[in-house]
Amino acid sequence: MSTRIKLALLFGGRSAEHEVSLASARSVYRVLDRERYELIPVYIDRGGSWHPPERSFPLLEGEPPFPAELHRRPKVGCAALEEADVAFPLLHGPHGEDGTVQGYLTLLGIPYIGSGVAASATGMDKVLMKRLFAAFGLPQVPYRDFTRSGWVKDPDGIARSLLEGLGLPLFVKPANLGSSVGIRKVKRPEDLPTAVEEALRYDRKVVVEAYVPAREIEVAVLGNEDPEASVPGEVVPHNEFYDYDAKYTPGKTDLLIPAPLDETLGERFRFLALEAFRALDARGFARVDFFLHRETGEIFVNEVNTIPGFTEQSMYPKLWQATGLSYPSLIDRLVALALEDSSGEAEGRA
Repeated sequence: MSTRIKLALLFGGRSAEHEVSLASARSVYRVLDRERYELIPVYIDRGGSWHPPERSFPLLEGEPPFPAELHRRPKVGCAALEEADVAFPLLHGPHGEDGTVQGYLTLLGIPYIGSGVAASATGMDKVLMKRLFAAFGLPQVPYRDFTRSGWVKDPDGIARSLLEGLGLPLFVKPANLGSSVGIRKVKRPEDLPTAVEEALRYDRKVVVEAYVPAREIEVAVLGNEDPEASVPGEVVPHNEFYDYDAKYTPGKTDLLIPAPLDETLGERFRFLALEAFRALDARGFARVDFFLHRETGEIFVNEVNTIPGFTEQSMYPKLWQATGLSYPSLIDRLVALALEDSSGEAEGRA
């Protein structure tokens, strides 16, 4: 390895979270220690094609993404990537957070930040994740799932089962997506088909969850075999729920860090965050999201995000800052964990 660590930063991607990935990558670029790291940026456009550093650097410096050739087979990989000591795939959503890029980097033999193939795929697919949580006995809100083909065959039967089994209101979500894209809150039976069709625009599988009056609590996890949990934080959206607009429009959400919880409850969230992280066999970093029932005090695990938003204003870095780890130091820890994980545990990534 050279004096400086050659860090490949992968950003952009084909998913609906392209702009989120770009914002995360720009934040890393702004604070990265140039004496410690040699940056190799690799932009992945909306069509899925990979671009070399000379085309990628301008986007990190603020230039808008260039048009992608959406109707051609994407060109995957670039020669500069092969020089990297470690990769940081800041790719949110499908075709990046779901194990596909992780598998490619594994085949190339490049250590990378974050979870391996199996944990990434499971963390992206809400249906698989929920089934795994159930196997580990983690508490969840009542839910149902179904596929596009099932909906096409019997929409009335599925709708009736959802309303009878979960009641109203309820949330309809695509199984494989993040940043609250494609999610609808349904309050009236007649609005359910539209919400399902919206979710099916993004995925062939749909998850429907019962509504609970809840506070939204998040915990950041960092580590490999011996992970650590941050202080909990609370998300207080100004919108009706924590949708895409609330997440990414300044002033639409308050982040309370640390969350106003008593010490015992806070420790319970940290314990469950580590349990969820281990249930997925996650690596490196993840953000675990919870619901805290306002009336009963019950805690429900919502999901594990294996590549959480990573801007300086995102919840994950802010939680670690409140726990005593600065944004630049967090990047250093993640790189060290990736190199540690590759030194003798490559078989655990697949």
